[in-house]
Amino acid sequence: MDKKNALRAGALAAGTTLMMLLMSSPALALTRDDGDDPGSGLSVIETLGLYVVLPLVIFAVITGLVMVLDKSTDRQPKSRRPKTAVEAGAGAKA
Repeated sequence: MDKKNALRAGALAAGTTLMMLLMSSPALALTRDDGDDPGSGLSVIETLGLYVVLPLVIFAVITGLVMVLDKSTDRQPKSRRPKTAVEAGAGAKA
């Protein structure tokens, strides 16, 4: 991609982002709609627990289950090291 296309793509992305930001109106969030019944907010600890700790725990549980329930017999990864001349010669004689 040359400079002209990269500049054009960057300008398009920046313009799209700017338009999306200008079109959204956070001022309307101050007025409540009919039927709104917001609960109490989350504390910092609750927020971190919900959005950081909980996904990490779920990831660890899934990883652990995959490792424990793995049925493959070959646990060691195969070496991709090329054979030396001695190893290659020993394999040919046998």
